Amino acid sequence: MRKNKNAALRKPDILESYYQVLIEEGLEGASIGKIASRVGIHPSLIIHYFKNKENMKLELVDLLIEKYESPAMLDFDHIEDDDAHFTALMDVIFSLKWSRTVEPSVHFGFYYLSLRNEEIMDRFKVMFKWLRDYLSRKLDYFNSQGVVRVEDANRAAEYIVTLMEGLEFHSQFLADGEPFEAFSQAAKKSLIRALKNGDF
Repeated sequence: MRKNKNAALRKPDILESYYQVLIEEGLEGASIGKIASRVGIHPSLIIHYFKNKENMKLELVDLLIEKYESPAMLDFDHIEDDDAHFTALMDVIFSLKWSRTVEPSVHFGFYYLSLRNEEIMDRFKVMFKWLRDYLSRKLDYFNSQGVVRVEDANRAAEYIVTLMEGLEFHSQFLADGEPFEAFSQAAKKSLIRALKNGDF
């Protein structure tokens, strides 16, 4: 029992250290030794808790997905007005804070790995489908309240998820110094116009 408790307490710290090392060193430089040094333990303890680096990688992906699914990020229960609720949702998912829920180099790094690792790919699919389904339910509700005009909420939600992912690509590769918010706000306005005009 004590062994399991120690593992439960230690593993989140190790995973957070792994995340920070990935930010600083990248996938190629994130050795078990560097992770252990950062958290202040012997490398053998990491192997003891995770068995191998692949398991640790998968558990970190799970932890990062939890960040996206955090109820605190998508808490709109205090907003009673439907138009204000819709506006708040759009503001959140097109914000820099949402886009940087996970540091871009780590997000893109695991995206690359997902193309070569079926287990990571499966986790990414679950995450993106969760977000799509969440947005689809929201759009169905807003549609019923006359806030938007959407015939295919699922297709509209897939469009939103794809657009959201594209914002970070624009920021990294096309922005040429333009602030993230400048393009994201323009994209948000175009999307809202499409949702209200019945384009989906």
